[in-house]
Amino acid sequence: MAAGASREGPVSAIDIPFVKMHGLGNDYVYLDVIRQPELAELDHPALARAVSDRHRGIGSDGLILILPGGPGADVGMRIFNADGSEGEICGNGVRCVMRYAKAQGYAQAALTVRARKGLVPGEVLPDGRVRVDMGRPALTREEIGFTGQGPLRDASVAVLGEERRVTGVAVGNPHIVVFAEPGEDLAELAVRLGPPLEVVAFAPRRTNVEFARVLAPDRIAMEVWERGSGRTQACGAGAAPASTSPV
Repeated sequence: MAAGASREGPVSAIDIPFVKMHGLGNDYVYLDVIRQPELAELDHPALARAVSDRHRGIGSDGLILILPGGPGADVGMRIFNADGSEGEICGNGVRCVMRYAKAQGYAQAALTVRARKGLVPGEVLPDGRVRVDMGRPALTREEIGFTGQGPLRDASVAVLGEERRVTGVAVGNPHIVVFAEPGEDLAELAVRLGPPLEVVAFAPRRTNVEFARVLAPDRIAMEVWERGSGRTQACGAGAAPASTSPV
């Protein structure tokens, strides 16, 4: 990869080996900083903006660095969204990091990844799938990083002249879940209501937004508006909040 210029400003033109991986279409550009420690010195926010551009870059939902793990972890990771902001965790991203780490001999099938949110244990299964323990969901505003106190559960929020019921949940990064009314199109809701809900007043660090519908006791349909990346095809850290939120 030869990094060029982005709309946000220039990025030094250097050749950078990369891997592109996705989980359910949630795609990121990955840099192996274990193998090439000099990549740690790059301007990662600017690089994330450049490579994520789907017209003038590689095209991705963001940039992920694969790092040495440190105490208690086999490998580490840093996540940069498409706008250059740094995230705490990425459920699909950590699955890709785990599979890559095993393939490169950095870890065994059962491994632990250090992310900004903390340690994330998981396992690469024999068939290539990856199982991750996202941890205990946070349900109070204080734990999630929202203003106010206590749970944010089925609360009314005014957005674009509508009243919507939202529930706050976090598994390392903040999320709000909106359950759609019968007949509403989830994709349309994500594109229309995702941007204003991402910057809702009670979320000082912005928030991810899931638009969901229960299909069966064990199945949920979901569309995602990710903080800093916009609409994405999937969100592992968002599937957990959607499945734990009350309807």
